Amino acid sequence: MDQFKGQPRLPKFAVPKRYDLHLNPDLVACTFTGTVAIDLDVVADTRYIVLNAADLSVNDASVSFTPQTSSQALAAQKVSLFEVDEILVLEFAENLPHGVGVLQMAFNGILNDKMKGFYKSTYEHNGEKKNMAVTQFEPADARRCFPCWDEPACKATFKITLEVPSDLVALSNMPVVEEKVNGNVKVVSYQESPIMSTYLVAIVVGLFDYVEDHTSDGIKVRVYCQVGKADQGKFALHVGAKTLDLFKEYFAVPYPLPKIDMIAIPDFAAGAMENYGLVTYRETALLYDEQHSAASNKQRVATVVAHELAHQWFGNLVTMEWWTHLWLNEGFATWVSYLATDSLFPEWKIWTQFLDESTEGLRLDGLEESHPIEVEVNHASEIDEIFDAISYRKGASVIRMLQSYLGAEVFQKSLAAYVKRHAYSNAKTEDLWTALEEGSGEPVNKLMSSWTKQMGYPVVSAKLKDGKLELEQSRFLSSGSPGEGQWIVPVTLCCGSYDVRKNFLLESKSGAYDIKELLGCSVGDGGTCSWIKINVDQAGFYRVKYDDSLAAGLRKATESQSLTAIDRYGILDDSFALSMARQQSLASLLTLISAYKKELDYTVLSNLIVISYKVVKIAADANLELMSGIKQFFIGVFQLAAGKLGWDPKQGESHLDAMLRGEVLTALASFGHDETLKEAIRRFDAFVADRNTTLLPPDLRRAAYVAVMQRANKSDKSGYESLLKVYRETDLSQEKTRILGSLACCPDPSIVQDVLNFVLSDEVRNQDAVYGLSGVSWEGREVAWKWLQEKWEFIEKTWGSGFLLTRFISAVVSPFASFEKAKEVEEYFATRTKPSMARTLKQSIEKVHINANWVESIKKEDNLTHLVAQLSSN
Repeated sequence: MDQFKGQPRLPKFAVPKRYDLHLNPDLVACTFTGTVAIDLDVVADTRYIVLNAADLSVNDASVSFTPQTSSQALAAQKVSLFEVDEILVLEFAENLPHGVGVLQMAFNGILNDKMKGFYKSTYEHNGEKKNMAVTQFEPADARRCFPCWDEPACKATFKITLEVPSDLVALSNMPVVEEKVNGNVKVVSYQESPIMSTYLVAIVVGLFDYVEDHTSDGIKVRVYCQVGKADQGKFALHVGAKTLDLFKEYFAVPYPLPKIDMIAIPDFAAGAMENYGLVTYRETALLYDEQHSAASNKQRVATVVAHELAHQWFGNLVTMEWWTHLWLNEGFATWVSYLATDSLFPEWKIWTQFLDESTEGLRLDGLEESHPIEVEVNHASEIDEIFDAISYRKGASVIRMLQSYLGAEVFQKSLAAYVKRHAYSNAKTEDLWTALEEGSGEPVNKLMSSWTKQMGYPVVSAKLKDGKLELEQSRFLSSGSPGEGQWIVPVTLCCGSYDVRKNFLLESKSGAYDIKELLGCSVGDGGTCSWIKINVDQAGFYRVKYDDSLAAGLRKATESQSLTAIDRYGILDDSFALSMARQQSLASLLTLISAYKKELDYTVLSNLIVISYKVVKIAADANLELMSGIKQFFIGVFQLAAGKLGWDPKQGESHLDAMLRGEVLTALASFGHDETLKEAIRRFDAFVADRNTTLLPPDLRRAAYVAVMQRANKSDKSGYESLLKVYRETDLSQEKTRILGSLACCPDPSIVQDVLNFVLSDEVRNQDAVYGLSGVSWEGREVAWKWLQEKWEFIEKTWGSGFLLTRFISAVVSPFASFEKAKEVEEYFATRTKPSMARTLKQSIEKVHINANWVESIKKEDNLTHLVAQLSSN
């Protein structure tokens, strides 16, 4: 039997065709029992059947295989469960007859508290604590609920039957066909599913209310939530019904199932899960409360619902062949969720906000410890770590780049052909390229393999010399080290206006182009064009480094707002990245930022705020005396926007202004702006006295919470205690996470220590603990690191089986900026690491090195204090 150990994939002796699954969860004892009958096609000579199982007890005597050709059941001689490999090996006396037969067995397991497999989630009903049973099988945890071929390519149909308390709602992928009530127990049977992968099977059992609607072609859409919260499901319901109609048109294939349920789960590790016909969500990603949700919450619900519903086609109908191609699912669903949201809410300018996705992808992919979009996966334990910004965000960005290159219509028609061709089966990355190649006549496979098979991306350096534009590409690394690699780069450029746009491919290391021939104009001294912008609309997944004269032209064009918001964002973000990589001084970054004092666009300012937090901390690490000057500089940059937006929402203002007001005021509070702090605390006090006050609408709350924590200290904890009181009294997940995300920004390390201990208490759900680690203050980093070490055993035990553990490491380790600290972290984890966190640990330590090098280079910059004062007074 040892030949089956240590293999990345199951042997292909037998192919599952259909599962008949019976489950009986006990919500009080938190256990379950089950039986499964699997129709198998035996396709090779074997006396073994090997499938996946983990954390289950299989009743050996119940295991049998009955070939279709005989009525004689063959009993398994030996039943072995290999926990490390998560496989169940069944040995029979002789070779099994080829062809179809039925494998049967009985098993039992525990409803765990790890938010994966078949698990329990807790909720309150009429003041009483209750359990619900929920499944989360992606990537490889269906095997924790029933023995199965738990690989995406092993598609089969599923006939599910549940035995549950008769007062509870029991849902699965398909509609109910029969329900037999027998006293306080009922047996619920569901329609057989179409052919699908195991990771998409879903079951939820608990007490729920729902709201209901239908698509234009009569598909029933429901949103389920905790009793009493049904109204909060209406917005998601509206988005869901409309999105299904939209995708039916876009993919030119109708939604394949008779119904779709979307359900909010109180304990949920990810954001949401696209189970076929029964999509599960964190409450924050599905529920929207008119009175207490912020505009950003509304947007999050819309994009997540659109993302999960896109998967019903891209992922569920057509499924990746193996986890190497995960990005096909996630990158595509991310990209198309923006397409859908833009169609429903054009006023949100969501494609401008898509830049945040690209930026997250560029940040992670600028690390030497990144990975290619297509990544080899050799063991189930490695899969969790690739659900990251590369698969989702770089994936979505290269799809946007390709769509922009091929054109929207060709792209959509080719996609529809791809979905039709691979429906109810599996596909690899190459299959998508083939469909796009056929539809467009372009060499898509050749164009794209440099973006998906090698990690990283280029920085294109541009300089003007004797009327020629010289371009050179090299791999961009945030460390500033030279990197290997060459890409086929779709270059787009505009000169002086957006009327003339040139597109070409840079396929070699470098190229020189005559400006007059290329653009019909001249640039620079006495030229007709005052600026050149490369990578127009940031459609390409790369950065651009301009020479001094080109950079000066763009800085002026930014100041005069001659560039689009997307291009203003791109120039800023590239300059920040180049400064971090020490390819440009901090002085030049700050000089560029001073050109953004008139900026009012939400996405541009939002990114500038993120950058400002980072710059303030890194400058303080380089020279503590710089800290207050740089804070004053940023307060000055945000002043115009803050003044224009004010504190109170204006009648009929845009969704984007509502989001921006909160972010700008939060930044001013973080930087200690006195007036902002006073006003925020005044409004917070009114809110504590009356939760329905109009003085603190949801969009302002985070700013007020941050202000309260800026002023809290160990001799005056009153604000901190009031904030905990609000946390304890709200039953809205969005409010709880908003508070958790603000607590640790306190500059007093003793309060940060209290906050971190609170995060591990029973008052915070395991799924939410990581919010409390986000935004630990610069002054609180050391306390957080000591705390992580002291509590590591407990943290590892509680979160060690899922991806949330990695968030603890990145949140606590990444903010440091010294080589000594990097060494200390490395030494501490040398004996404590495990495969599922290895990549995150390496990336976090690399970030510390990048910060440390940046600090060293800032120390060498002369006159920064003088420059900052000068920029502040302009």
